[in-house]
Amino acid sequence: MAAVAAKYQDIQKLGVEMLSISVDSHFVHKMWQDHELSKMVEGGVPFPMLSDQGGKIGSIYGVYEPAAGVEMRGRFIIDPDGVIQAIEILTPPVGRNVSELIRQIRAFQLVHETRGDEAADGFG
Repeated sequence: MAAVAAKYQDIQKLGVEMLSISVDSHFVHKMWQDHELSKMVEGGVPFPMLSDQGGKIGSIYGVYEPAAGVEMRGRFIIDPDGVIQAIEILTPPVGRNVSELIRQIRAFQLVHETRGDEAADGFG
């Protein structure tokens, strides 16, 4: 998450908003932000960290593991119309590739721009 946070401004420049969601409580998020993330990223994670206690959101996106009470690491690129354009689910030891995330966002935006009104499921 620190690598994503470090590139957050670049992501925002693309007109994209980022959210982090986990089953941890907002108290755990605050402790993690104050004691860990703020050491990895100046000022800590700049995007919202949301709590999904009970895994309702994770269940909808297919990343919640009810037996363990955890959510797998997932990344979802959702267009302005609410359509999921890309999904990446990772096991815990594998990190995220922020350059690939930015490349995908730009690619989806380019496809949307070049398709114009023809694409009902475009990305903007």
